[in-house]
Amino acid sequence: MMTYDVAVFGSGVFGAWTALWLRRAGASVVLLDLYGAGNSRSSSGGESRIIRMGYGPDEIYTLWSIRSLGHWKELAAQTGRHLFERTGVLWIALDSDEYAGHTKRLLEKHRVEFETLPASELAARYPQITFVPHSWGLFEPGSGALMARRAVQAVAAEGARLGVKQITEAAARPHGTGVLREAVTTHGTRISAGAFVFACGPWLPKLFPQLLGRHIYPTRQEVMFFGANPGDRRFAPGQFPVCLDLTDPRKPYCFPELDGRGYKIAIDAHGPLFDPDSGDRTLTPQGVADARAYLACRYPGLRDAPLLEARVCQYENTSSGNFLIDRHPDFNNVWLVGGGSGHGFKHGPALGEHVAALIAGHAAVEERFSLATKAEVRAREVF
Repeated sequence: MMTYDVAVFGSGVFGAWTALWLRRAGASVVLLDLYGAGNSRSSSGGESRIIRMGYGPDEIYTLWSIRSLGHWKELAAQTGRHLFERTGVLWIALDSDEYAGHTKRLLEKHRVEFETLPASELAARYPQITFVPHSWGLFEPGSGALMARRAVQAVAAEGARLGVKQITEAAARPHGTGVLREAVTTHGTRISAGAFVFACGPWLPKLFPQLLGRHIYPTRQEVMFFGANPGDRRFAPGQFPVCLDLTDPRKPYCFPELDGRGYKIAIDAHGPLFDPDSGDRTLTPQGVADARAYLACRYPGLRDAPLLEARVCQYENTSSGNFLIDRHPDFNNVWLVGGGSGHGFKHGPALGEHVAALIAGHAAVEERFSLATKAEVRAREVF
């Protein structure tokens, strides 16, 4: 049997950063994942994720974003890897949008650099975008895109360099109450630890079906990359930012062309329920049609752009969209960490730091992240 101070199951962005912070604090740590960091089944896989400071009225997420961006930059400098692309982030909103108004006030409060762009300036600065009437923009010049797969693999690699043991095996369902003495993997490996962290993303409701089966919802999400015309640089970094469109109820978001992969578009609205192990990851004709219709409406220069590549991933949200970071009600040394998909990747550094502090007894569970606040009816509040 292998014995550690802490065993972390799941090497996505939450688990990898938790393991890294614990190891930096001197704990012996093992990090386990059946498919490995940044794999294509994980919610932390794929090419890019938005990092933004704006979060409407949800101040804790703004604070965590600010803190996390600093840690992402430090890791990039330390490892010599390109993990962050400062494209800027453009929020497109209607005059009456309360979320954008709250975002502006919190950015002002925490002295985050931003610009407010009236309709005339929006149209002049971004002629490649067709804006709906009564639109305005909020631009965060210091925000942008994290290179997701590369970034989470860099976190795991840094942990390994510092001594985090990494095992490519999955957790079996734990049993019992009180103190969990050991966990067993699906390969039969026995892991003894003083504390256990289950940061398994969309696999959490599979591991804990009675506890989380009606509180965490893995959903199918389609992401597409389109190619601009040869020589057309209007959608390249420097000319085009990451865009979040609050004028459309589906809340689509777009990235400029990064790493030669094409212009990325995805719909933030939740898709159907999805199994991360066996779900069909083939693009649907309706998904392509919806993306093309949006491009034709907002980005006419990409109306007939070829589809270069696509992927199907999954979100893994709680009922409200708030994270789940809490102790398991049956075990006093087991922590449940998840519910982050759709907006959680950026927060990996701050979240991992918080979980490490919880395990050390240096922090208390945030109420909004507690299991008790997770409902069974989906009513997403956090975006």
